[in-house]
Amino acid sequence: MSIHNKQHHFTDALKVADIRLFIGSVGFFTLASRALAVVIGFQIYQITHSALSLGWLGLVEAIPAISIAPFGGYVADHVDRRRIILVTRAVSCVCTVLLAAISWQASVRSLPGLYAMIFAAGVARGFADPANTAFEAQVVPKRLTVNASSWISSTWLSCSVIGPAAIGFIFAAWGAPGSYIIITAGFILSWIFTLAIPPKHQHIPQRKDPILKGIAVGWGFLFKTQPLWASMALDLFSVFFGGAIILLPIYANDILHVGARGLGLLNAAPSLGALIITLMATRHPPIGRAGRNLLLAIAGFGVSIIVFAFSKNFLLSMAALFFSGVFDGVSVVIRRSVLRLLSPEELRGRIASASGIFIYASNELGAFESGMVAAWIGTIPCVAAGGIVTLLIVGLTAGFARQLRRLSFDVHTMEQT
Repeated sequence: MSIHNKQHHFTDALKVADIRLFIGSVGFFTLASRALAVVIGFQIYQITHSALSLGWLGLVEAIPAISIAPFGGYVADHVDRRRIILVTRAVSCVCTVLLAAISWQASVRSLPGLYAMIFAAGVARGFADPANTAFEAQVVPKRLTVNASSWISSTWLSCSVIGPAAIGFIFAAWGAPGSYIIITAGFILSWIFTLAIPPKHQHIPQRKDPILKGIAVGWGFLFKTQPLWASMALDLFSVFFGGAIILLPIYANDILHVGARGLGLLNAAPSLGALIITLMATRHPPIGRAGRNLLLAIAGFGVSIIVFAFSKNFLLSMAALFFSGVFDGVSVVIRRSVLRLLSPEELRGRIASASGIFIYASNELGAFESGMVAAWIGTIPCVAAGGIVTLLIVGLTAGFARQLRRLSFDVHTMEQT
């Protein structure tokens, strides 16, 4: 067997104990957080029957995450990242316990409490996500970057399938309070797996710049590196306009008439598609022609969203969401690998926080935009228009971002070619 084949055996990353523990931490946290998104969305829609209320939920999540993420990245580069993750996982546990307590008497009067707990979880996320992304680079050796990224992404996606699918049935049987208790258990297990990872050496800058200057250094590097900011911006605008997840309670309840169980399955479908393609990436990494593949993947995502928008058949809707996940899975593997390979060690936390801001803006602010537009022009036109805009964005990016379009890596050395 050649050395290249040895380096790229699809189980190599799983032979490292710390990577297995990190995967366990990511897995249980994803189970809990994705289930939480399903429960809080469906619970609020049951109380209000308002697309606008779902939009406000996205904004409540976005405000703390986006405003805190730059500081979270600075903290991740100057404070032990493992400790940050442990503290923020504990905060997540407290939030879900309080959500369970608030939900015992769910009514319009409970909405401020529900929104407040999601706001607090967003604060924790603003510190947790940059630390977790940067900590991954401490746990995973460079030679295993793409292989480990594929396994971590596969775990995230597997749990993104299982969590929403299972919680839909749990919600139907035990309601919101019981669902939140189960979710709390997932956060606790994630905390335990993180604790089991031994402390890692972290390069802490000897001279600490003022916090705003330190943040500016990270953003300055980002905007000097076109493949980094262009890939982030492409994902931001495509998901901002093309994302439909926040509106799934409306599809499940009013368009497809499948209830909480169907909602869980609809939420799981994109992740199942992404899981399959990500598992394939453990053997066939899509970074050989990373830029071209990223553009094609997001174009496919846009087409899938257009099909989903007009579907009134549950199976066709599931298929459209499945393929949106397939294309998004390719995008996730490429963007994770580009972030890792093009970020210098001393700036990883700050660049990860910048990436987080792009993600929060696309997901949570995109949810707010979707809720607002759906309340204005209707749910189906809103989702269809988002898919069309996504295709236009891909075309503009392909013409403008030349360095991204030509970005490629040697799959054996992980060096840019």
